[in-house]
Amino acid sequence: MKAVCWEGTGKVQVGRVPDPTILNPHDAVVRVTATAICGSDLHMYDGFIPAMHKGDVLGHEFMGEVVDVGSGTPALSRGDRVVVPFAIACGGCFHCREGLTSLCDNSNPNAEMAEALYGFSGSGLFGYSHLYGGYPGGQAEYVRVPFADVGPIRIPDGMPDERVLFLSDVLPTGYQAAENCAIRGGDTVAVWGCGPVGLFSIVCAYLLGAERVIAIDRWPARLLLAETRAKAETLNYAECDDVVEELKQRTGGRGPDACIDAVGTEAHGTTIDALYDRAKQVVGIGTDRPYVLRQAIQACRKGGTVSIPGVYGGFLDKVPFGAAFAKGLTLRMGQTNVHRYLRLLLENIERDRIDPSFIISHRLPLSLAPEAYRMWNDKNDNCTKVVLDPTR
Repeated sequence: MKAVCWEGTGKVQVGRVPDPTILNPHDAVVRVTATAICGSDLHMYDGFIPAMHKGDVLGHEFMGEVVDVGSGTPALSRGDRVVVPFAIACGGCFHCREGLTSLCDNSNPNAEMAEALYGFSGSGLFGYSHLYGGYPGGQAEYVRVPFADVGPIRIPDGMPDERVLFLSDVLPTGYQAAENCAIRGGDTVAVWGCGPVGLFSIVCAYLLGAERVIAIDRWPARLLLAETRAKAETLNYAECDDVVEELKQRTGGRGPDACIDAVGTEAHGTTIDALYDRAKQVVGIGTDRPYVLRQAIQACRKGGTVSIPGVYGGFLDKVPFGAAFAKGLTLRMGQTNVHRYLRLLLENIERDRIDPSFIISHRLPLSLAPEAYRMWNDKNDNCTKVVLDPTR
C-alpha cells in the first residue's frame, strides 16, 4: 500500500509498505478515507522527537472504513465508518478505567524507552516514533488499529468525513485544554497559537462558558480564522512590544483568568529569550523552546490556571516557576484523553454547535504529502490545515 514515510529531518516521501493484517483478536484494519497533518507531526519532521526510524509511517489523525476485524472485537463490523483516537488504549488498566486513556499502561510495547526518559510511560501513539510504540500511522491507505474494541467511534451515515475527522485528535485536544482551565461564566481566557488546537481551544472555551477569549499569533490567515470563525479578540505578537503588559491592559490590570499554551516545543518569538531558546535548540543543547509558556505564566492572573496542550519533549530552561508559585497558579497539561470526549463532541457536531471543518485550508491527494508537509511547516499559501485523501 501507499504510505507517508519519514526519511529524515525535513524529508518525507510516499512509499510502498506492506499491507497491515490482523495480528491480535482485538485488532481491526481500517481503509483510510481521510487523514490530516498535525502540528505535532512537524516535531518529527523538524527532527525534535527521538527514536524515529527511516521508513516509519506517519500520521495520527485519520478515519475510514473497517475492512477486517478480529474475533475479539464484536463491537465493530466490516463496513463501519470510524474515527480512531490518536492514543491507543487498552480500556482495562487503572489509568484507562480512570478515563486517562493517554496514560494507558498496556499499549506501549517500548515502555522501557519512555520510562528511561520520563520515569513512566504513557500510551502507545499512532505514527509517533518508537518512543511511543513504533505503531505505523494513518497517513496511508490502510492501518492496523490495536484495541479496536476500545478506541474507534462509529460515525453515523451521511456525516461528511471533514466534520468528524478531527475527533481523532485536535478537537478533543482543544476541548481538554479548555476544560483544564476550570472556566466559569464571565472568565477571560488567553490562547497562544491559532493553529488547529488553538482555534478549537477558543471554540471550546466559549462552549464551556468563557465571556472573552484573546487569541495570540502572528500569521494573518490564522488570526483571521480566530476572529471571524472562532469569534476571539486577536493580538498579533509581532506588532506588540510586550504581550504580557498588553494582556494586563485588556483585563483591567488583573490578567486573564486562564492561559492556554497551544504552541509547545517550537514556539516563535521576537524577544531575546525567544532567540536564546532557538539558538540552544539549533545547536543541540536545548530540547524545547518554552517562550510561550514563560509568557503564559507571567500573564495569568493570581490564582488562575495555565493549560498546556502544546507538546513538550524534554527539559525547559528559564521557566519562571517562582512566578507560578508566588501567584498560586494551577498548571494542567498532558496528552489528550481522546476517548472520554468522543461521544460528547460528536453530539455537539450533530447538533451543529461545532463545525470543525472550518480550519481546513487545503485538500490534497496522499501522493502530494511531501509538498503538503513543506507548505504546512513553512506556513505557505495561508495554510491552516491540510487534509490528505488516500483514495485519490
